[in-house]
Amino acid sequence: MPPTTPASLADRLLVWYDRHRRVLPWRAPPGVRPDPYHVWLSEVMLQQTTVAAVAPYFQAFVARWPTVRDLAAAPLDSVLREWAGLGYYARARNLHKCAQTVAAWRGGRFPEDEAALRKLPGVGDYTAAAIAAIAFGHRAVVMDGNVERAVARLFAVRDPLPGAKPALKRLAGELTPDVRPGDYAQALMDLGATVCTPRKPACGLCPWMADCAARAAGIAETLPAKAEKTERPTRRGVAFWAMRPDGSVLLRRRPEAGLLGGMIEIPSTPWRAEVWAPDEAAGAAPVAAEWRALPGLVRHGFTHFQLELSVMAGKVGGNAAARGLWCPLDRLGDHALPTLMRKVVRHALAKAY
Repeated sequence: MPPTTPASLADRLLVWYDRHRRVLPWRAPPGVRPDPYHVWLSEVMLQQTTVAAVAPYFQAFVARWPTVRDLAAAPLDSVLREWAGLGYYARARNLHKCAQTVAAWRGGRFPEDEAALRKLPGVGDYTAAAIAAIAFGHRAVVMDGNVERAVARLFAVRDPLPGAKPALKRLAGELTPDVRPGDYAQALMDLGATVCTPRKPACGLCPWMADCAARAAGIAETLPAKAEKTERPTRRGVAFWAMRPDGSVLLRRRPEAGLLGGMIEIPSTPWRAEVWAPDEAAGAAPVAAEWRALPGLVRHGFTHFQLELSVMAGKVGGNAAARGLWCPLDRLGDHALPTLMRKVVRHALAKAY
């Protein structure tokens, strides 16, 4: 039996991919040149989000904005509204900025090489490599969680993440072929997503089974190792459900910088570790009213902390002065409310009446 080489591993993976490739809304069929706009849009959406969650968002975006120029011409609020529910809203703002940059300065054409791609708003190392490889056929090392897992197991890399990332990228680079690099990148992602899964990997279906060092050692399911996570702290705040006699609810826009930047919210206090006393919270209210605390809490998890919001409801006069905008209940869907604020709305509607 000939010795295993990086080229033979890549060849076997590509043969497997040609038979078992996933059909995805953004993926070009065999023999069709990928659309760089579709590749870029899908890769931005897929960051820290699952394929199943992204598919309907991707289809909605390309139906509404078929080209990068169309997306660039769209109002930011419309983009944020379509994005609502995907989370990590800085991605949506950078998506819009990137579309405008490509449309204005490059005539709607994406650059092809990684270095130029990394200069675009919101495009980091992973996204630049994915676009260069998949959309333009350049040899690039594309590293996502699926790739890291497959490579860590193939070579039995026992060092925990994130410290092992440079070594995994070096090993992945040794495997990446010059021929069909875009298909190879997608093949490795598919292998990790469908065969080399985090739990109970289907090793019997893997084209690399005979060469997998982790399988031979009986440790495949334990890799990649991960450093122990620190417990996320809890922050607390109070949201204000202010309603006028005509049934309109007070909304406001969050600052562009920071968490949920530029999104529309139910006004709230700052978020902090300490619980807000009712009198203290009322002093931070966006409008004068007789506030009453609603029972229960709204809980939401962010990457680095957990959030607990209590909700205070208040009825205000029709001419009450408030910074923000008044929105009829049946028009709340017209605004880019992030998932957290949708939870607040549902809580207030259930508890305030």
